[in-house]
Amino acid sequence: MSAVMREPLMGFARSAGRAGGVRLDTVTIALTLALTLLGLVMVTSASVSIASQETGQPFYYLERQLALVGVGGLCAALVFSVRTEWLERASVSLLAVALVLLVMVLLPGLGHAVNGSRRWLHVGALNFQVSELARVLVLVYVASYAVRREEQLRESLTGLAKPLALLALAGALLLVEPDFGAATVLFATGFGLLFLAGARLRYVLAMMTLACGGFALLALGSAYRLRRLMAFLDPWADPWHSGFQLTQSLIAIGRGQWFGVGLGESVQKLFYLPEAHTDFLFAVLAEELGLVGVLVTLALFVLLVWRAFHIARLASEAGLKFPAYLAAGFGLWIGIQTFINIGVNMGVLPTKGLTLPLMSYGRSSLVVTLAWVGLLLRVYHEASAAGRGSATVRGPAARERA
Repeated sequence: MSAVMREPLMGFARSAGRAGGVRLDTVTIALTLALTLLGLVMVTSASVSIASQETGQPFYYLERQLALVGVGGLCAALVFSVRTEWLERASVSLLAVALVLLVMVLLPGLGHAVNGSRRWLHVGALNFQVSELARVLVLVYVASYAVRREEQLRESLTGLAKPLALLALAGALLLVEPDFGAATVLFATGFGLLFLAGARLRYVLAMMTLACGGFALLALGSAYRLRRLMAFLDPWADPWHSGFQLTQSLIAIGRGQWFGVGLGESVQKLFYLPEAHTDFLFAVLAEELGLVGVLVTLALFVLLVWRAFHIARLASEAGLKFPAYLAAGFGLWIGIQTFINIGVNMGVLPTKGLTLPLMSYGRSSLVVTLAWVGLLLRVYHEASAAGRGSATVRGPAARERA
């Protein structure tokens, strides 16, 4: 065999050997680990007092958060092993599962109510918040729709209205629970994903205006939501009742100043700030680590969002549209939920029951988020394999022609 013929064959053999390997994005893994470890530290600090009072075990929440990290890591590995083309084929079935879960949680005897909200299903000895998983499954379907109906989505209002009707249905089920925060994040992420997929800007803006109007009517039509809205606008008008949670959060953030009062030295977490280790973990972080700690945390989230969009671009350049939308959906979701959580803590958005991704103590949220990181890593693996494989095949041929 001539040297000219051997070179392409040897190149193909080398590429085939590498194609069988696992390609992991170390940047995504490092950012996820950094946020998760920082979250473990802050959950421990924020929960020591309340855990000691409630259970007599100061590290009660830390131990469970560590266990959840382990479960989430296993789920991430499991999701990583699933090819994205299988998810695309099963997108309709996954959507059906999401809707069934959202209905099941509303049924007496199945759904478990806490603080007036019916958001949990009993899974063995644990309660699972179905909205966390259902939102991901709905967005998987939206991503598959964007691939299958790309032309309709780009050229007509009807093509955009169909997935928005689905988002409205899922959002309505979330609002019945009620879970206004989850519905808001789902809508915003779905809108963003459809826009990235090519929906015309004027159609997106028109639909967003209608959606915002609908959410405004829902907020004004509920006495409970209206009270929370008014408390957000002027928490100091009633600092001991409706504005208590927000005023305590603002006090905590203000005490942090530049470098914080020191890790573990927060005063507001000592039974002043409700949900200090869950929804208002950011306020405790700001108090103990100051502006410097806040900026580091924000930088980690921004980098993770940027990395998700970078992976989406790699997948798009490799011709993998569905995986590209999955990665972009993750970036949109984590960016929007982080923005809302921090905005709530700082008093620039109405109070909603949303956790800080990867950091707050939230059983279902943490596990599902880590599983979605596994999906993001899967997209990187497939994009890298497709990109390098095509480059390897083209390289020797190009050299032979030269």
